[in-house]
Amino acid sequence: MKTLDEQLAELKVIPVIAINRAEDAIPLGRALMENGMHCAEITLRTSCAIEAIRIMRKEFPDMLIGAGTVITNEQVDASIDAGVDFIVSPGFNPRTVQYCFEKNIPIVPGVNNPSLVEQAMEMGLRTLKFFPAEPSGGVGMLKALTAVYPVKFMPTGGVSLNNVDEYLSIPSVLACGGTWMVPTKLIDEGLWEELGKLVRDAVEHVTNL
Repeated sequence: MKTLDEQLAELKVIPVIAINRAEDAIPLGRALMENGMHCAEITLRTSCAIEAIRIMRKEFPDMLIGAGTVITNEQVDASIDAGVDFIVSPGFNPRTVQYCFEKNIPIVPGVNNPSLVEQAMEMGLRTLKFFPAEPSGGVGMLKALTAVYPVKFMPTGGVSLNNVDEYLSIPSVLACGGTWMVPTKLIDEGLWEELGKLVRDAVEHVTNL
């Protein structure tokens, strides 16, 4: 069984998804899987997110599924119940981290400065989300952090096809979270072929790095 870090490193890019209708979960999952992206981070920013995760978990048992924008213990419970493989939070909340430890579910919390990295390390975490990546100084800031701290990062926030190469070239970066290949507009309009092409292009791009 591969660790979460190993799976993220193989994938290189994680689609960060906001889904507005649970019925879109299956065609969305199919568009991801059929185009080589066997993962999804469903953000809990919409009311149907948990149900979408539940549907996707049942339909695509081999997909790596994370719940994003998790900020409460109740959301952790709901995500675990829906079948997620890991939790992602926008910030570093020791209470949420400790709760995930108790529930035996991996969590990748967000950090963007040295103090937060050290606090996360103090709790035993070694894989962190650099968020919001671009507004927090981008590649330059991340390189400064990785030069000091022995942790792995998943930069998210402003990462695109234009700069993903720079992020992935940093040895401490496992994978990047991105929205550019899963625009909510295409999901809402059911344009699965168009979305599939964006997914395929992203997979091909990072595979060739």
